[in-house]
Amino acid sequence: MSIFAVEYVYDTARTADIDQLRPEHREFLSGLHEAGTLIVSGPWADAATPGALLLLHAADQDEVLSILDDDPFHRAHLVTHRTARAWNPVIGDLS
Repeated sequence: MSIFAVEYVYDTARTADIDQLRPEHREFLSGLHEAGTLIVSGPWADAATPGALLLLHAADQDEVLSILDDDPFHRAHLVTHRTARAWNPVIGDLS
């Protein structure tokens, strides 16, 4: 299993929808964390580009994106762009 960094960019015109679905989105991600798939996730701290960063365990890029296809934010088309890149931590707790 590799670690993947996934970036979400949110639809800034649909903040009310994002707010409404946030509990379901976080419940979904909590389930991935409990299963050992999601390492950590959270929104960007600055408002320049609303979105989030997620670190997940997966075999490949296709698998990680397939897992995240079930995210309520993705299903509701609130994520306008998402990227997944294999990440190789060499220093720190994840190395």
